[in-house]
Amino acid sequence: MKAVTLRLLMLSLLAGAGSLGLSGLAGAHGDVTPQPVDTGNLKKLGSDWLDSNPYRGNGDAIRIGHSAFAQNCARCHGIDAISGGIAPDLRQLPTGEEGDAVFQGRIRHGSIRNGVTYMPPFEGILSQEAAWAIRSWLDTVHQE
Repeated sequence: MKAVTLRLLMLSLLAGAGSLGLSGLAGAHGDVTPQPVDTGNLKKLGSDWLDSNPYRGNGDAIRIGHSAFAQNCARCHGIDAISGGIAPDLRQLPTGEEGDAVFQGRIRHGSIRNGVTYMPPFEGILSQEAAWAIRSWLDTVHQE
């Protein structure tokens, strides 16, 4: 019963943030500043977003992605991507290019429904390299 009440409270708070005009900011993150991700060991990808993950299976990308997820995504999606129910369980994101397309759309553009920011856009905040590193790590924790 407490978990349901907590979820309803959190959804209510998120809805309130949208109605206060905070949805254009990293509103779903409250006053938490996104953390930089050091991708210096990874091949540079340029400014045009790729359609599929160029780092799939890359050990450096997986390590960087795990750290980047912990610093920038775990607040909502849970430690090690084990969701507490408020945000989607990213361990169930489809694998391969199908999942890449879903991931890319959401991380770049976020999710806003009925004026409420459920996930802020990270394009321009996280680099393409950082985003694909996170996706590389998510592949390693995938569950059906």
